[in-house]
Amino acid sequence: MKVSARGKYALMAMMYLAEKNGDGPQSLRSVAQDLLPEQYTEQLLGSLRKAGLVSTTRGVLGGYNLSRPPAEISVGQILDATEGPVSLSSCATDEPSCPHTGKCRTQKVWEYLTDRINGLLYGLSLQDILDSKEME
Repeated sequence: MKVSARGKYALMAMMYLAEKNGDGPQSLRSVAQDLLPEQYTEQLLGSLRKAGLVSTTRGVLGGYNLSRPPAEISVGQILDATEGPVSLSSCATDEPSCPHTGKCRTQKVWEYLTDRINGLLYGLSLQDILDSKEME
């Protein structure tokens, strides 16, 4: 499993909003911060808004905010919104496509590992990252 640039950039944008949480709406340009093209950042923020992780305010002083406190937004939610569900193998999804489903001994391994990785991703919040918890 490898997180794509889309997932990495979405996490960077969300960390920026978490750092600015409480400072009012952040403009698209400020979120992009010369790291990303604004159009790409806008697409990412659109996906995050649809997932309920980001809210928008219109107008001259408008922009983007986290939709809830950083402690209530996990890395797993961000990746799910931008990349889709994290799974190590099609064997570990709800709809396995392998003809050996149910008879293969390794299916349980992929399910176990996928569950553990998702537990870590959903257990790590933006606030944890701001506080540098869990990563030392």
